[in-house]
Amino acid sequence: MKADRLLSILLLLQTRGRVPASELAARLEVSTRTVYRDVEALSASGVPVYAERGRHGGIALLPGFRTDVTGLTGDEARALFILAAQGAHQALGLDKALGSALRKVMAALPAPHRPAAELTGRRILVDPDRWLGGPRPAADLDALQTAVFTDQRLRIRYRHGGETRLRTYTVDPYGLVAKAGTWYLVADRRGRPQLFRADRVASATVTDAPVRRRPGAELADVWAQLRRQVEERPAPVRVTARIRRERLDLAVRILGSALTGPPRTADGEHGTPGEYRTDGADGADGADVADGAGDGWAILELGYPVLPAVRQLLQFGDSLEVLDPPEARRVLADAAAALGDLYAADRP
Repeated sequence: MKADRLLSILLLLQTRGRVPASELAARLEVSTRTVYRDVEALSASGVPVYAERGRHGGIALLPGFRTDVTGLTGDEARALFILAAQGAHQALGLDKALGSALRKVMAALPAPHRPAAELTGRRILVDPDRWLGGPRPAADLDALQTAVFTDQRLRIRYRHGGETRLRTYTVDPYGLVAKAGTWYLVADRRGRPQLFRADRVASATVTDAPVRRRPGAELADVWAQLRRQVEERPAPVRVTARIRRERLDLAVRILGSALTGPPRTADGEHGTPGEYRTDGADGADGADVADGAGDGWAILELGYPVLPAVRQLLQFGDSLEVLDPPEARRVLADAAAALGDLYAADRP
């Protein structure tokens, strides 16, 4: 612990210049007396460190002394400090380690690169969560990480989406993937790749058996295969709907995975959601830029794996109307009638 503390003091002084002993003590969670003892130890080992007393005093290194790590370009340094904003480190229990690592990198950077790297960390923020995502169930990644890094088989009790009962599986993990704020375990089950949401793992036990991965298979390749299976899932139910243009941006965000093509106007012209604005922001005369339809509606083409899934569209109320097929219209009409009956009923 002392050696790590001495290195931290050295790197902080190299990065910050003169630092008050009280600030070093607070950062390292030790007493001021311990800081002064550590400074004496550094000096005894040949590090040119000294202390100045008084109002503007502190602990500092002699000018010109530095440890150096060469080879980093300015862009590489900036990339490292953008990495700090990804948010995945906290879930893995590595947020403190990341902060310590970045301090060491900052201290070792060539002086001309430091301001850009530090500014990048303050000016660029990456938030991996989607808008309106709501609170997410906590995922316990400890056992999953252990299995991944020790190459051991894993026994999990898992709840699939739409089910309440737990199933027990023995899996061979390839690794963990964080996508849009959600963690996934990528593993083989009975020799076939499968995806498990970490927040649906009720319990996980690392077994004594070594992992049995397919020869040549790597995490990135298996993830790409599973991702294609999800994104290219067949959608035999094709739905055409119209939506009021002022609700189009919201619909595209919510229905993104169901959309089979870009929105279009009623006369068949395609465009991005931003081109359908009706608030005058896109045209000098305040008129709608993409006004081919002239009726305030845009057309959506959607695909669903099963017919009942079209009930997703009820959330848009009378701002969205399914035009085709007729059976999809009947599903929505029946669902709307059931809702009407539910809320019309007298309740004590």
